[in-house]
Amino acid sequence: MEDFDPKEFLLFALNHFDLKVQGQEGKMVYLPQEYTIEVEGKQLYKLLQGRQVVAPFSDVEELCRFIKMDMQLNEES
Repeated sequence: MEDFDPKEFLLFALNHFDLKVQGQEGKMVYLPQEYTIEVEGKQLYKLLQGRQVVAPFSDVEELCRFIKMDMQLNEES
């Protein structure tokens, strides 16, 4: 799987989870509520909110589930 593009895979997963991408630049992907995902490697993604690092993720599905859950919690409060 030499043609694996971690950013394209991330974008595919975000779309699958109905998470809207507001923009992208280089290895950065921008989402609502000040979320930013930095693609750091083939299976390493850094989640930021505002300018604070939330957590690193090696599993895109886990990352998407976390963002989706956190967005829903923030909408309720």
